[in-house]
Amino acid sequence: MNLSIFLAEEFHDIAPPVDYSLIPPWLVFVIVFVALSLLGLVVWLFAKRRKPPLPPKLPREIALEELERISHEIERMSPYQFSIRVSDILRKYVTQQYGLPATRQTSIEFLTALAKASPFSAEEKSLLEDFLNRCDLIKFARYEATSSDSELLLGEAIRFVKGVELATV
Repeated sequence: MNLSIFLAEEFHDIAPPVDYSLIPPWLVFVIVFVALSLLGLVVWLFAKRRKPPLPPKLPREIALEELERISHEIERMSPYQFSIRVSDILRKYVTQQYGLPATRQTSIEFLTALAKASPFSAEEKSLLEDFLNRCDLIKFARYEATSSDSELLLGEAIRFVKGVELATV
């Protein structure tokens, strides 16, 4: 038995782990939280500072772009279809630019309303009337139009959208 007491005295209990960190754990969490918050703030400010959104295009710019696009289709499109498309572009432009109900009226109704009160000059009214009459002739009277008629319609539409005074300068 002496031997068992001697062996028991030789072994000691295991000591708990020693905390050798100089920084308390709560301070580590606070530093990580602050660092992540600052990083999030920097990312948010950078994202917010990105380029501002482009201003919306004006109706004149939209119409000129659409007329430019359709000008490449003159040869591929029938004059009938072309007159419908170019007329729709011009009517949409007049509706958006001047607030006139050009898309909901027939050409005659629209031209009658223009004769009473209009934001257009006499030359612009004349150009618009000529354009609408040519379109109606192609669309409804089934005039046998050619691609040169389509080019004439396109030219009148561009002149009207640019403004008669602006287009002649």
